[in-house]
Amino acid sequence: MKDSSWFEAMEARIPKGEVRTRFAPSPTGYMHVGNLRTALYTYLIARRAGGKFILRIEDTDQERLVEGAVDVIYKTMRECGLTHDEGPDVGGAYGPYIQSQRKDLYKPYAQQLVKEGKAYYCFCTKERLESLHNEEGIGGYDRHCRDLPQEEVQRLLDAGTPYVIRQKVPLTGSTTFEDAVFGSITIENKEIEDQVLLKADGYPTYNFANVIDDHLMHITHVVRGSEYLTSTPKYNLLYEAFGWEIPTYVHLPLIMGKNEDGSVSKLSKRHGSTSFEGLVAEGYLPQVITNYIALLGWAPKDNQEIFSLAELERAFSIDGISKSPAVFDYDKLNWFNAEYIKAMGEEEFTAHAMPYYKEVFGEQEKPWEVLYSILPARITKFQEIPGLLHFFQALPDYPVDFFVNKKSKTNLENAPQMLEAALPVLEALPQWDVNAIHDAMIALAGELGVKNGTLLWPVRIAAAGTLVTPGGAMEILTLLGREEALRRLRLGLEKLKG
Repeated sequence: MKDSSWFEAMEARIPKGEVRTRFAPSPTGYMHVGNLRTALYTYLIARRAGGKFILRIEDTDQERLVEGAVDVIYKTMRECGLTHDEGPDVGGAYGPYIQSQRKDLYKPYAQQLVKEGKAYYCFCTKERLESLHNEEGIGGYDRHCRDLPQEEVQRLLDAGTPYVIRQKVPLTGSTTFEDAVFGSITIENKEIEDQVLLKADGYPTYNFANVIDDHLMHITHVVRGSEYLTSTPKYNLLYEAFGWEIPTYVHLPLIMGKNEDGSVSKLSKRHGSTSFEGLVAEGYLPQVITNYIALLGWAPKDNQEIFSLAELERAFSIDGISKSPAVFDYDKLNWFNAEYIKAMGEEEFTAHAMPYYKEVFGEQEKPWEVLYSILPARITKFQEIPGLLHFFQALPDYPVDFFVNKKSKTNLENAPQMLEAALPVLEALPQWDVNAIHDAMIALAGELGVKNGTLLWPVRIAAAGTLVTPGGAMEILTLLGREEALRRLRLGLEKLKG
């Protein structure tokens, strides 16, 4: 057992005088949007106060660890722009920042509580504990080992009997705590089980490790989901047992999902992708996901919805967090994604779009600026691009009736006349680009004495072979290139002449 000097040395390391928050995920799989929101709010609280944001990996539940999950956490944080000041990968003065590497820290604290009569050794077997639960799985620990004579405890320890260390929770009274979102909450102590602090394998439980680590890293604000509200007294009783300062609690409202019948329930996979990686794979931009998640439980003081991360850092405040559950609305997320795409400059848009352009055009070089002029306002996700541009790969087999359009005043009689007039003009163009094609076609319509649409409708149909296209005839002809465009117009003329 450690002497008092060891505990004093640990206390001396604790940082003072600044806001310090932590995101402490368990590496058990993908980053759920609820975890990401917790990370984001934790980050924003620190940044708004000019404090420190810490990343700590809580891997004490060794049975649930998923290989590669830590890398997923790093990747997600990086893509969302949530840079941490201290953590396993960047270091810091108060590490290690992985709980399994801090294993030797926890037992001395648990033993200290035993020494002070605030915790006790429990030797109950797994079988005995299971027998305490009724057929419905309801039951709790009966405190069988709470008052074992010291001689019996020592005998069992000397015999090497496996044990856990449990907290000796007060049997009477109540525990009250203040939450920055939900206000004052009181739980009767009789409702709180004598929780395990140290497991038989020497690893701390989640609750115990949290308290020790948060204290030693001087975490000032603990941000987590409202599902932890009822367990908070367990944490506070530990803080009180050690005589430590209790942090500010910020419990976040639940995130709900819409069901098919219009009702809502806790967000799950049946509502759609719920992980950051899943949403990115579906075509949502990382900055969009971050922006949208920020508004799931927090309301800015004005009606602003579109935020950069820097703007969120300046605008976010704890008093804007709601108690009411937030509803994850995929239609709203689509709107956000579309707005971000529309706001992109040409270079950024083209960089995002290029993998999808290549699905259509292969390695061909095209005037990408033409696509930028027509696509941003027409897509919600970049994955939609190949579907919109499919007709560039091969001319669809389309019916001749496509040439008939009442609004453009085209029919099967004048459509071939329009194509016959357009072909030689286009063939003679010295330059093949949008402006040259536009000027030539508008001039030709004037010479023919017809509306622009009367000429351009059959040209577009012959070029694309489909009724709905992003962009008009000029853009389509430009992107097809002179040779392919003229070939398609000639095929359209042949179709009309039948």
